[in-house]
Amino acid sequence: REPLWPEQGWALLQLLLMASFSQAEDPVCTQRGDSGNPVLSKDGDFILGGMFSFHSSWEDRMDNYTHKPMPLQCTSLNFRDFQFAQTMLFAIEEINNSTDLLPGISVGYKIYDTCGSVARSVGVTLALANGNEIVSVPPKAPCTRPAHVQAIIGETSSSPSIAVATVIGPFVLPVISHFATCACLSDKTKYPSFLRTIPSDYYQSRALAHLVKHFGWTWVGAIRTNNDYGNNGMATFTETAQQLGICLEYSVSFFRTDPYVKIQKIIEIIKASTSRVIVAFLSHVDLDVLLHEFSYHNLSGYQWVGTESWIFDSQTAKMDIHHILNGAIGLSIPKAHVTGLREFILDVKPLNSSNNELFIEFWETLFSCKFKELKSSADIQRECTGHEDLNGVQNSFTDMSLMPIFNNVYKAVYAVAHALHNILSCNKTCNKNVQLDPFTVLQHIRKIHITTKERDEVYFNENGDPAAKYEIINWQPRENGVVEFVTVSLYDTSLAPEKQLNLQNKALIWARNTKQVPVSVCSEKCPPGTRKVLQKGRPVCCYDCIRCAEGQISNVTDSVTCVRCLPEFWSNERRDSCIKKEAVFLSYEEIMGALLTAASLFGACMTIGVILIFFKYRKSPIVRANNSELSFLLLFSLILCFLCSLTFIGQPSDWSCMLRHVAFGITFVLCISCLLGKTIVVLMAFRATRPGSNVKKWFGQTQQRLCVTAFTLIQVVICIIWLTTFPPFPSKNLLQFKDKIILECALGSAVGFWAVLGYIGLLAILCFIFAFLARKLPDNFNEAKFITFSMLIFCAVWITFIPAYVSSPGKFSVAVEIFAILASSFGLLICIFIPKCYIILLKPEKNTKRNMMGKKVPNSL
Repeated sequence: REPLWPEQGWALLQLLLMASFSQAEDPVCTQRGDSGNPVLSKDGDFILGGMFSFHSSWEDRMDNYTHKPMPLQCTSLNFRDFQFAQTMLFAIEEINNSTDLLPGISVGYKIYDTCGSVARSVGVTLALANGNEIVSVPPKAPCTRPAHVQAIIGETSSSPSIAVATVIGPFVLPVISHFATCACLSDKTKYPSFLRTIPSDYYQSRALAHLVKHFGWTWVGAIRTNNDYGNNGMATFTETAQQLGICLEYSVSFFRTDPYVKIQKIIEIIKASTSRVIVAFLSHVDLDVLLHEFSYHNLSGYQWVGTESWIFDSQTAKMDIHHILNGAIGLSIPKAHVTGLREFILDVKPLNSSNNELFIEFWETLFSCKFKELKSSADIQRECTGHEDLNGVQNSFTDMSLMPIFNNVYKAVYAVAHALHNILSCNKTCNKNVQLDPFTVLQHIRKIHITTKERDEVYFNENGDPAAKYEIINWQPRENGVVEFVTVSLYDTSLAPEKQLNLQNKALIWARNTKQVPVSVCSEKCPPGTRKVLQKGRPVCCYDCIRCAEGQISNVTDSVTCVRCLPEFWSNERRDSCIKKEAVFLSYEEIMGALLTAASLFGACMTIGVILIFFKYRKSPIVRANNSELSFLLLFSLILCFLCSLTFIGQPSDWSCMLRHVAFGITFVLCISCLLGKTIVVLMAFRATRPGSNVKKWFGQTQQRLCVTAFTLIQVVICIIWLTTFPPFPSKNLLQFKDKIILECALGSAVGFWAVLGYIGLLAILCFIFAFLARKLPDNFNEAKFITFSMLIFCAVWITFIPAYVSSPGKFSVAVEIFAILASSFGLLICIFIPKCYIILLKPEKNTKRNMMGKKVPNSL
């Protein structure tokens, strides 16, 4: 930053020169510069200042800085602010005619025209504070005196109000605005003497964001006036919108004096956008400028959301001849009524007014005529009489749609009057000797809490703002082409957050006169079962919907994450809810379980049939040969083997898990022990026939029983150790299948399981070896051959069982184990006992002792 010393030095020199010249002149206090005279004024005991833009523009001028600039030449009469000034006069007249408020006190006024110029507003402010008169003072006396007015009513807009409040703030002269809504003016450290009778834009901006969110519009465009009103209001709206998940596709600024190129750029941005909702934080003047160009380019079909500045402005509605704004919705000040005000405003007599110049200009503009003394010979306009009838005129002056704002002016005047009433201790009379100062007046205005004749409360909070209440207005076109401002809802910030927006059940009209709520989103809502994934480089409202992975769900719309289901649950097909996984186990109801059950029962019945045959022919040689007692015990164990497979079918429980493995282990050991005993009997029998052999004494029936019992007890001990240390138990396998729960029996101790299985295998191998050794011993019916063959089947089944069991999923592993049990049991039954039954039933001639003792050498295996 460049140093400012030369500029500061020059300014100091000017001050010194002025001081020296002033010492040489007469001692007077005079205002530097000329703010002009008030356009409306009236003397009184106390004076109220007023600042309104009776004109909305001024003529351009070229200053060469060689002489003092001429005063602004104001143009474009503004009927709206003329109405505001008339409201101020109406309120003052009511107060002066009142015997209850300020009795015996006359209130005067000085009202200036600021022409919409911020610089002129600052000059007028100083003129109201100091007065325009040249005041002579004694030598060496300070050039100070009390404020010229007790309070200032105005300005209408935010930017001039900020300038006025900044200048007048150090003097704490009260300034009460009726239409300046910038949230920045609530800062009492910067603007200590500023108050207003219209709510702050802080509430309006937030209310607009909540309104947009209410209708589901998350992708919107925004246009704002490029001044304090628009920029600050849009900043608050943007902040709140982001908190609510609303994104702005674009946000552009505009001011009525911008070049045409700027308007063209705004139109191009709107045409290229995908959002269908436009939030317009615009003053009515700026919107009127844009509306003409929007109509030319046919920018219709967009849903407009507006502020109180234009949403209930009938003149804006009349200018919208191409229905660009049809269906607009926005916030407005609640409707109001001031009795007698309409009649007062329309009772204008230009020839009898105190300021003929302003009223004559107003009258000529209103009726498009010229007064005779002002009319040139070449003027073709009709002549004004001053008695034209206002009742037949339809324009912005006779339109009273801005009555809520008139009411704000009315309340501002009454706030000052009540403060003065309290300061002067008025009862039936007032104490006129009280010395007023601006600070005292300001303090009393801040404390007032009154009710007007229309039952409107007037009070200010700590920021100098009134309570924020809004009506939500919807533009609804009628058959005659006139737009009706329909109140469809209320927004009251004094209520709880969930009750602030009270949308009434009234039919809304939207853009293009439809009754269907417009859709304005960057991306459609992600349905349940999906999650949002942001699109790279775009706002958070632009995203893709990705389906949740298996085992994950989202049960809300626009979910950002998918939630994993609990281990016992799985996602459904739509991925929007977790359903309990199907419990899978080998049951009796399914085909495979039923077939295995049938096979098991068939095997048991078949074994019982063999027992019955053997019992009936128990005295026949073929039954008595080779220890019939072991044969019956073997058949009994085979029945148990067939039946133990049933314990593997059905839902696992604590008892079934322990029983299935124990029963399987013990019954098969019992079965193989019997076979081992029979094999040993065959071997011992042939060795006992040798001369001098006493083998038969050492392996008689008692020894056979002890052998079977001992082999079986070893397995029983192994099972007892297994069950007492770490027994099998029912478990839920959640990992093997992602969408199913496998109900199975966990082994508990793998060592115990393989010990049981290994012991069975050991006995089977021993039995196979002994049977293999005895296969060629001389006997017409050598049982060892059949035992050998059955052991081959048994070992083959259980050797193939191991890889099949390990690789089979879920209930199929149980089916493999049952199949191995049944296959090995059938192998033993068929290989050992069916040949004997065949001889007993079909070849009885071979069932003789002689045939059993035949010397024929058996064939080799």
